[in-house]
Amino acid sequence: MADLSLARVLILATDGFENDELFKPRQALLDAGAKITLASIKTDPIQGVVNDSKPADTITPDLTLDQVDTDDYDMLLLPGGVGNPDKLRIEDRAVEIVTEFFEDDKIIAAICHAPWLLVEADVVDGRRVTSWPSVRTDLENAGADVVDEEVVVDGNLITSRKPDDIPAFNRAILAALEEELADEPVD
Repeated sequence: MADLSLARVLILATDGFENDELFKPRQALLDAGAKITLASIKTDPIQGVVNDSKPADTITPDLTLDQVDTDDYDMLLLPGGVGNPDKLRIEDRAVEIVTEFFEDDKIIAAICHAPWLLVEADVVDGRRVTSWPSVRTDLENAGADVVDEEVVVDGNLITSRKPDDIPAFNRAILAALEEELADEPVD
């Protein structure tokens, strides 16, 4: 496994995140040595769910959306769940964060319903993506080329469909971060 101890990853989430879609990629990144920061609307603990209904684990965010400086991170991770991205896409700062990562050509990884944030930030036009089936029409209407594959990598954009795809999603995000760090100049 690559040493990603120089990698800095920002996760955006709020109540209603799909539990495994936050915790499993987070753990894979931590195991590879990445530094993880979780940002949310508030710093109160946020509630995960399983299958968008059954309450699961909670986690306490490190900072609020307004405290995020995107220059401090190499990758943005967006877990799904229905409620999570639906709440975040009406938060101006959350949408701005996605836009800033996109404009800086940094890695953005979104799984399940999280591509709603990509639609809201208007960053999918002409991009090849995947998502949970109910989000695909929104992606198509935003100009994306939508496919039904476990993980899709299109430049700096990584998308995946559902919790069952997390192993492939994790491999893709780790590989992208490893490549990103290999391309950075050494001080």
